[in-house]
Amino acid sequence: MPIQRLNHAVLFVSDVARSTDFYCDVLGFRALPQAFPGAAFLQAAGSANDHDLGLFQSQDTAPGGHRAGGVGLYHLAWEVDTLSELRRVQVRLAEAGALTGASNHASTKALYARDPDGLDFEVCWLVPDEAVVAELSAMTSPTRPLDLDAEIAKYGADTPGGPRTDPTVWQHLRT
Repeated sequence: MPIQRLNHAVLFVSDVARSTDFYCDVLGFRALPQAFPGAAFLQAAGSANDHDLGLFQSQDTAPGGHRAGGVGLYHLAWEVDTLSELRRVQVRLAEAGALTGASNHASTKALYARDPDGLDFEVCWLVPDEAVVAELSAMTSPTRPLDLDAEIAKYGADTPGGPRTDPTVWQHLRT
């Protein structure tokens, strides 16, 4: 199956605290505790995603996109339904010379790439709800290299991932 849905957006912003306040106060997002310096992760009301919007501190407060170091869109994350589909996309991206990285974020398994204009994007598979807490508990750092063969051995090539259906999956992070 091809891409199924948009998973999240990440923006470079001129002031992370101000932007967090705006998205929370004006649009009803809630800030999640798994932030790190210079970043915030927000979840939309009623969402079961680990985050719907990521905010990263820009090095330059002028608009212009991250290539110029300015405020703008960092990347979009597209979601696939199975690890076999993530593998297929990985192969296609590599063949096209577009693959730039692969990461294990505990709750997601992600590929990173650039389009022909140099715009960054992510393609990810969401760990099933019933396994997220165990994945997050075993996490020793926010990001690890992705071993797609190991993930396929662990979850199976055709195990459906997201979309998140249980908003309480992330509740333990807010306590």
